[in-house]
Order: sequence, then structure tokens, then C-alpha cells
Amino acid sequence: TRPITMLVLFLANYIDRTNVGFAALTMNKDLGFSPEVFGFGAGILLISYAFFQVPANLILERIGAKRWMFCIMAIWGLLSASNAFVQSPTSFYVLRFLLGLAEAGFFPGIIVYLSHWFRYQDRAKAVAMFMTALPFATIFGSPISGLILGVNWFGLAGWRWVFILEGIPA
Repeated sequence: TRPITMLVLFLANYIDRTNVGFAALTMNKDLGFSPEVFGFGAGILLISYAFFQVPANLILERIGAKRWMFCIMAIWGLLSASNAFVQSPTSFYVLRFLLGLAEAGFFPGIIVYLSHWFRYQDRAKAVAMFMTALPFATIFGSPISGLILGVNWFGLAGWRWVFILEGIPA
């Protein structure tokens, strides 16, 4: 059951990481973001993600995978949902950078976690199960994001709900 749990976690992670592309369909117009502003904001996540992977995994080794994964997920869920309240390019850049920082230890941390829990012979199966989250995230996340974009609850545009509703599971 551990690989299935990891699959669900990675599913939430990948949907959170890619939902900005769906939100952009209406967010950019609402906020007056140019393609350059959006592109930089979407991409800055990967800068912090890459830069902080090693420090994040040093922390994982020090405090343990369960506790660290909980911290990562709680922070990334809050930051992802906070994207719903972006008002300017600066707030978009800051939140996306912080989201990359929060997510940095997740993928490599899960791989470390799986390597501690599975024998060498079973590890490839566990990682393969975990990685099936990518196509599932696309299969399920895309239509869900599309449906959420069409809502306007409590005066909040659909793109804001994409961030809120898809950030909550983390």
C-alpha cells in the first residue's frame, strides 16, 4: 500500500505544479499579465525547486521522512492555494518561487523513502507504481481543472478556485 499512497501524493504534487497552466487561461486576462510575466512566474518555481533539492534532502535525513513529507505537503498545499490571491506580478513570482522551494524535497525525498522501505529487488516496482501518477495526473487533473475554471463561487473567478481546490488535498 505504500506505493499507492506515494502515487496519490505525487498525483496531488503534479496537479499542483501544473495547474498554473490551466489557471492562466483566464488568470492572465484578469490580472493583466503579459506572456512574459506569466512565463517567468511559471518558470521561477523550477529555479527554486532545483536549487533547494539537496538542502531539503539533508533535512529529510536529519528529521525523518514521515515528518519531513508532512511539512513539505502542508506548506506546499498552503502556498498552492495562496496562488488564488495573487494580485500582481510580484506576488505571483514570490508565491511560485516559494512553492518551488516547498516542493523541492518531495520527489527526491519520496525516492529516498522508498529506498528505505523496499528491498533492492522490489524497489523498481515501487518506483514504477509511484511514477504512474504522472499520466494519471494528466488524465484526471486536466478535465478537473477545466471544470473548475467554469465556476464563479462567492465572487471568486474559476482560476482562483483551481488553486484553492487543487491545493487543499496536499
